[in-house]
This record gives sequence, structure tokens and C-alpha cells, in this order.
Amino acid sequence: MRLARRKWLVLAALLAGWFGAERDAAAQQVAGVHVDAEGVLKLQVHNDPTGELNRQRLAQGGAALTTEAAEASPLRKISLRQLEQAVAARIAAGQQLTDEMRYLGGLTRLQYVFYYPESKDIVIAGPAGPWAQDLSGRVVSVSTGRPVLQLEDLVVALRAYAPGVKNKKPIGCSIDPTREGQERLQQFLQQAYGNVTPADEAALVDGIRTNLGMQTVTVYGVPNKSHFATVMVEADYRMKLIGLGVERPPIPLTSYIEKARAGSLGRNGMVRWFFVPDYECVRVSDDGLAMELVGDGVKLVGESELVDSDGTRHRSTHVDKASQMFALGFTKKYPQLAERSPVYAQLRDVIDMAVAAAYVQQEDLYGKAGWDLGVFASEEKFPVETHAAPTQVETVVTSVWKGSQLVTPLGGGVVLHPKRALESDNLLADDKQTLRDSRQKAQVELAAGQWWWD
Repeated sequence: MRLARRKWLVLAALLAGWFGAERDAAAQQVAGVHVDAEGVLKLQVHNDPTGELNRQRLAQGGAALTTEAAEASPLRKISLRQLEQAVAARIAAGQQLTDEMRYLGGLTRLQYVFYYPESKDIVIAGPAGPWAQDLSGRVVSVSTGRPVLQLEDLVVALRAYAPGVKNKKPIGCSIDPTREGQERLQQFLQQAYGNVTPADEAALVDGIRTNLGMQTVTVYGVPNKSHFATVMVEADYRMKLIGLGVERPPIPLTSYIEKARAGSLGRNGMVRWFFVPDYECVRVSDDGLAMELVGDGVKLVGESELVDSDGTRHRSTHVDKASQMFALGFTKKYPQLAERSPVYAQLRDVIDMAVAAAYVQQEDLYGKAGWDLGVFASEEKFPVETHAAPTQVETVVTSVWKGSQLVTPLGGGVVLHPKRALESDNLLADDKQTLRDSRQKAQVELAAGQWWWD
């Protein structure tokens, strides 16, 4: 078998997913991920062509809530110190946390951080409402379908920027081929280059998949067994499926494979995409007692690499226009994607939590409040490393008749530098003092044991 000079464009992804006719149904399916006992991350889909099953499940779950926090609120406030004390009391009594605690009173966005010197309360605030599990097991708002914030994710972020911790390292994840797999692939391509017929397609695709092998998942800056880590990996995983045309997005979005042209990268080319925060996302009041997170918070950026015959990768100065167009389109439509596909809202949420935690540390709100995180600092008392760690994913290869070059594989990930959002060049001014006014209006005197209010 030989690769034809003007016949093939083959794309190898780092991910497992749907093929063939299943792609057309993807937008009507509720999706999540599963990590098996070997650490292999796989997509899980739940058939719901009309969406009725999911609507019924959310309605039933919302109706079953008996907590006062099930009421919708445009701005729910949570005292982190009071919440931690309430959590500590339940742990000391040998009791499970309430769902109110686990889901932060139904918050669907971390919009503000307030500090009150008089009561020494560090407060987070945002819109909230009733919640339930969707078909994939994701906990979302009953009314909007947006995922609710989870206490365990917030604790992961707070530990990353805990009192006394000097953390300048990024938070993120990466899904990448092994060097050995890259070397095997290059050898296979050298042997295969030449002539090929449509009858050889299956053998070609299988050869690429087999030689490239499993891809490695790396998580850094947060525990790889945390839900926070799983959110980052799933978002990265499914973004690449969309780029390859393997997962159909829930909104109109042109994939990379639709625009890619033969010869765009060359035979040894590799395109990579990364999620990064929009670092111009923080507004701070003049007195430094209030912070607001604004915008959609997430960008997709791309870069190109070249792969040597021994599997070594080098950054390329070549600009792949198809990759650039996909990254720009994904970023532009990120708000709509987050509305329809909850994992992208969750990615934005964990980014917001990391930035908020970095702000709390940078402003020394821990010291001002006399708070050392309490039980939130202890993995033994408040475990967050309770999820299966994703360590690898299968290679998926998609092929189309477009031209003469082989473009393989795709890598990338999520890279967060939360403190960059707090640099002076990125901060947004509170010119009209609306943020300071919001903090003042939100202040109340809490009753004993109270940790949230509207």
C-alpha cells in the first residue's frame, strides 16, 4: 500500500468518539465522559433525540428539592468562612454534606468576590437556582441547563492558591502522543508513501491508529483525581472531536477538517489547540474590597509543530489558516457552546474559580479574615481526590479525499495562569463605582449557622 500524491488528507485525533452515521445524531445526545479502571478516558452518550427525557429528569429532580436554596436568585451570596465552619461541623458530627453545600447553594456562575472587614467574611456571589442531574449525571440548573458550581472544584482552586503558598505554576492539562508512537508513525508513513486506492483506506487508517497508539493525558497544577481535572480534560477532549468533525457541535460551527487543505502542514505536520483564559476578565473596586469576573473567560488558540523521524516535536512558524479559522470560530461562539454543551460552561467555571482564588490570595484576604481554609485545607478531612484519574485516550483517525498530504495528529490542552488576570495591564477599572455599590448592597448580618443569603 502506498499513499497517493493527490488523493488523501488523513487526520488523526487523540480521542475516541463516534464514526459514520453516528455523527449526525451527536447534537441530539447528552454527553459526558467515563474513565475506566485503566485510566482510559472515553466518551459516553445518552440517546435523547427530542430532549424530552432530559427535560423530564430535570423537572422531576427540581421538584424533589426541599431546600430554600432551590428558589431562583439573581444574586446569591455565600460566606466562605461560614460555609467552611458549617461543613466542619457536619464532618465532626459524622454527617454527610448537604446538597446545598456540595452545589454551593445552586450557584451557576461565580460573578463576584466581596470582602467585609467588619465581619471578616470572604464572600462569593452569582446567579443561582434549583438543580438536578441530567442524563449524563452532570448537575445542572433546572431552568437553564447550565452546570451548577461544585464545592469540591472551589476547594481545589483554593488549595492551589492557599495562604502561604507561592504558586506561579500554571494549571492545566494536555493530551499528547508519545514520542515512541510518533516515531512509529513516521516510519509507517515513510513506508506507505506512494500510491493508494480507495480499497486501501481501512488498512491505512488502521495502520495510523495502531502505530500512533494510545495518547497520554497529563494534568498539572491540580490533583489529577479531582473533578476539576476531569472538567479540563473532557473540554479539551471534546473540542478536538469537534475540530475533526467526529462530534457534531450543538450549534453551527465549521470544523477544522472542513477547511483543512492538503499540504497545509506537510507530511510531518502537527496542529495543536489550547484553551486559555481571556485574561482581561477582572474588574476590581478602588478600595480593593470587591472583584467582578466579566466576559466569557475562555479562548481557543492554535499553533503548529513539526515532527522529526524520531518522534521529536518542534514548534513551526508556519500558519495553518484552517486551524486559525477553527480557533477563532470556536472562541467567537464559545458563549453559545457553553449554553448548549455544559462541559464548556464548566471549563469557564473552574477558570473563574482559579482566578477568584488567586485574587483572594493576592489581596491577602486569608490574613485579613484570619482564615487558614480550615477543613478545606485537609485532604483527609475534605477529600477531593475521589475521581478516577484520566491517563490515556485512544487514537481516532478520520480520513477524507482532499489532497496529497497527511496531517497528523492533533494535540493541545488547557493552560491557565490565573494570576495574569490580576496584573495591572489586564485589570478593568470600576469607573462608575458600581462594583463598590454592589458589595455594599450585598452586606447583611448573618444569623448563627447561616452561610448563604439572597
